[in-house]
Amino acid sequence: MTTIERGAKLVATYLIACAVFFAGQSNAADDPLFVSKRITPQGEYTPGIEGPAVDASGNLYVVNFQQSGSIGKVAAGASQSQLFALLPVGSIGNGIRFDRGGRMYVADFKKHNVWVIERGETTPQVYFHSDRFNQPNDLAIAADGTLYASDPQFASPAGGQIWRITRGADGKGRGEVMSSTRRLGVTNGIDLSPDGATLYVSESNSRQVWAYRLDGSKLLDPRLVRGFADFEVDGLRTDLDGRIYLARLSAGKIAIIGADGSLQREVPLNGKQPTNLTFGGPDGKTVFVTQKEGRFIEAFRVDRPGREPCLQVPGRC
Repeated sequence: MTTIERGAKLVATYLIACAVFFAGQSNAADDPLFVSKRITPQGEYTPGIEGPAVDASGNLYVVNFQQSGSIGKVAAGASQSQLFALLPVGSIGNGIRFDRGGRMYVADFKKHNVWVIERGETTPQVYFHSDRFNQPNDLAIAADGTLYASDPQFASPAGGQIWRITRGADGKGRGEVMSSTRRLGVTNGIDLSPDGATLYVSESNSRQVWAYRLDGSKLLDPRLVRGFADFEVDGLRTDLDGRIYLARLSAGKIAIIGADGSLQREVPLNGKQPTNLTFGGPDGKTVFVTQKEGRFIEAFRVDRPGREPCLQVPGRC
């Protein structure tokens, strides 16, 4: 084969790959709203599948790919995961978030760390550690990079905490337990309102979602947003309109709740044990859900973008 023929073959291969990729993106955008479909093979992850987060380039990251302590990556438009990074031996990740600088933060419930992986790297470094952690679970991130970490104590329904973690001048995290006028339960899912003034927290033991007004390290004016009579609640995320998307573990549904507490809709899923969710896609209107049952990821299209995709790329939404 001549050099010209090899070049022509490479160009043809590239064009085919681009066509497949963009066709996949286009088809996703054309999917009916609030209809979920499985996007990765069953069994790729352990039963600890959790912590989905999407970076500014549209890649999806999920913890516990094939083994505990790993992080898997689903490239934008792909239908199969690959290994992205490994946490140090003994650490097990849960929630993942990205800041505007492309840094990945990972909550490590086993070793009481929040790890950071710098943009373009795969090696985790300790961002914040505290022996006062119960078992850091999920993370929310503000526009200025402040992290909020749910810290449940599953053995004690009244032992939950929320941490506020800020970046110091040395690049390391500085954390403190937030005070509250209400005794917290088993804190789990966590996210902010679009204006960053309100923190939403789900509690596994009570099956409730609570809202708190933020004032530095204080959780003020606790308000019950909504409770459920059955099925445990897990991860949650907000959209640009302030609606709360809540994983209802064992119900096999994502509940969409208005900021006023109204149940606007429930999205049936392919798996019956959704653990967490995140927004992504080119327009921020795709919801990715991690499924403990079957250990796969599914996704559905929605009518409004999530808060975080708009936060990551100013002007996107």
